This record gives sequence, C-alpha cells and structure tokens, in this order.
Amino acid sequence: MITKTLKFILKSQIKSSKFIPKPGGFTLIELLVALVLAFLIITPLLGFVLDVMNTDAQEQAKANSEQEIQTALNYISRDLQQAIYIYDQTGITAISSQLRYPSDTTKIPLLVFWKRELVSNVVPAANSTTVSSTKDDTFVYSLVAYYLIKDSDATWSNAARIARWQIKDGVEQVSTGGVTCGTYSKKYVSTVYCPDSGFAPFNDYFAASDKLEAGMNKWKKSGTYDNNNTARVLIDYVDQTTTSPPTATCPPTTSTNTWSSITPSNSMTGFYVCVDRANTTAQVFIRSNALARINNNSSQINYSDSKKSYFSTASVRVQGRGYLYK
Repeated sequence: MITKTLKFILKSQIKSSKFIPKPGGFTLIELLVALVLAFLIITPLLGFVLDVMNTDAQEQAKANSEQEIQTALNYISRDLQQAIYIYDQTGITAISSQLRYPSDTTKIPLLVFWKRELVSNVVPAANSTTVSSTKDDTFVYSLVAYYLIKDSDATWSNAARIARWQIKDGVEQVSTGGVTCGTYSKKYVSTVYCPDSGFAPFNDYFAASDKLEAGMNKWKKSGTYDNNNTARVLIDYVDQTTTSPPTATCPPTTSTNTWSSITPSNSMTGFYVCVDRANTTAQVFIRSNALARINNNSSQINYSDSKKSYFSTASVRVQGRGYLYK
C-alpha cells in the first residue's frame, strides 16, 4: 500500500513539472535585429535635430548681428547730430598723429568730428543771488573719433570691431573764483569740470588768414592723454575681410554736395564712411560678420558669395546741427 502511494505521488510530481513555465528572454539574433532597427530610426532623427539646432544658431547669429549694427548706427547717428565739423580723409590724415593711437596700425580712425555737448545744471544763473541752488546748462566742445580695430586681443572676436574715443573741454568759470586744472591757464567751475587730459580747443592754432578747413587741420593736442582715456568698444563682429567683399559707395556729388570716402589703409570695408565736409554731413556704413559668432577660426570667417547671408550691411546719413564759419 505504501509503495503504491509513493509511486502515485512521484507520477503526479513528474506530470506537474512539465507545466512549469520556463523563464522568458530575447535571443542574441533578436537583440541584434532590434539594435539595427533602432539605429536606422534614431540616426536620421538625431541628424534632423542637429540640423534644426545648427540652423537656429545660424539664424540667431544673423539676427543678433543685424540688431547690433542697427543699434550702433543709432548711437553714431545721435552722436553726429551734435557735430559742428566733420573731418574728411585729408583732415584725418593731417591730425592722425595727434589722436589717441598715433602709432598703432591696428586702430584706424575713420570718423572724426567736433561736437557741441550739453552739460546740465552747472553754471550759476542770473538770479543765483536770491536762489542759490539755481544753475543753468551750458555747452562744451568735444573731439570724437571712431576707430576700426583689428588686432589679436583675445577678449574680442577674430572679426573687427568699432570703438569710440572722446576728449572734452571743461566748463569755464564765467565770474571770479574757480579752480585751476593742470597746466591750463583758464579757471574752471570745479575739478569735476576740468578739461580732459590732452584737450585743446580747435581754434588754438588758427591763423588769421586760415580758411576753416586749413585751420581745423592744424589742430594739436595739449600735453599727453590720460592712460585711462582709451577707446571704448561700441560693436564687435564687424567684417574684417579684405578680399573682394561687397563695398559701399558714396552718394553722387551734386552742385550742393561734395562727398569723399574714408576707408582704412588695411583695405577693410566693414566700417566705411563718406563725408560731405562743407555741409557737416556723414554717411556711415557697417557690415557685420555673423559667421564669426559661430566659428571663430580666423581662416574660416572671411566673406565669400556662398556665405554672403552672414554679412549684412546697414547705413545711416546724418547732418550735424551746428556749423562753424571762418
């Protein structure tokens, strides 16, 4: 009886073991097929995503460059509106040794002019004896120079840039008192309103027989410039190309306008200026280099027809509001 019972139990266990599920999984062939299919699907998608990202970066670089050159032109336009005299190429050549960087060939002055600048709340008013806090505004003269700069300074891009430099006269004391500023013989309102180091009035070297252009071209600095008074960068990523870029052209000369071009000696035309000196008018062109924003390799950011969409150009024409007569 016991033997029969044991046989029955063993048979039952053997039968039930046949129905125990085996652990599932993929074969090596199945895994290889899955990997191939994933590669065929994901690779094109990844390439598409990278193309979209690159295109977006390129378009953003172009948009940023266009916006920045327009902002720079707006700034220059406001500056030029206060101009009383704008130097042409002959004038810049005549006074270039007196400007901020006379021996630095990487910094080329292309737009140089005298302007009248407002100084607010500085001159005692006529009724200041009764109202001691009342002060009037006045104007002083400034010499402004815009430079095209192309050097190896790692702070900036491998494209060119435009920088602005200025020296300004002080506010003279119109009554008794005042302070002395350095070697200047005049008295000034306070040390806050002293002339910038190196400043000299534009008419200091005029001879009685000089015409306006001849007198302005004789201008010389007074002493030395302050080491802290350097040209401040207005815009970077300006086209530095010297080989066959699209060049700007000056407006045609008419019976009332005589235009002359001012171009850098290194043949770069990313910053190009036309001057009508007699009418105190300038037309300024700036061409950007958006390619330098996404590829700063100096050998791969030059202009070419196939890349011309990266080199947008904008211009502005401005007439100064002041005039000088001699």
